Amino acid sequence: MRLIISFLLLAVLSISCKDDPRPKPKGFLALEYPNAEYERVDIGCPYTFDKNVIAEISPSRNRIPCWIQLDYDEMKGSVFITYQPVENNLDSLLSDAQKLPLQHTIKADLIEGDVYTNDLNRTYGMFYEVDGNAASQAQFYLTDSTHHFLTGSVYFKSLPNFDSIVPAADYLKADIRHLMESLKWNY
Repeated sequence: MRLIISFLLLAVLSISCKDDPRPKPKGFLALEYPNAEYERVDIGCPYTFDKNVIAEISPSRNRIPCWIQLDYDEMKGSVFITYQPVENNLDSLLSDAQKLPLQHTIKADLIEGDVYTNDLNRTYGMFYEVDGNAASQAQFYLTDSTHHFLTGSVYFKSLPNFDSIVPAADYLKADIRHLMESLKWNY
């Protein structure tokens, strides 16, 4: 009898020693976007560049000439581009452009700046990558130091959740780098 009770007790204990049921962690979609294809854009401004064919150009909300946005509807994101002529104000334009990424330091985990130089196209500037739950995941500026100054920022039409927007942010960062490399000034 003791032997049967011992086997029953052992069987009950082995069945009851499973992990407690726990909810599964939230999962994120595995988002994939098409390979980038670029086309040359000339919108009648003092600059031209290559843009991804999936991006739609629209005027900025401010309706300032040569301020545009590149809308990526599938990603619910936009690249906002502003242009200003350099008129003895390069120092203030540079200062403003360099302060903009710093506004995201409260929410950002990391902000990295890369110097950009293209002597062939006379474009010089910075590309800022922002990691974390900041409002903008990338920003840049370009200038020829004498006549032209252009800035750009990536924004998404949703609350910042870095983990869920990483694929889209990386895709737009690659497009920005291509835009920077292809930008030419119209003199």
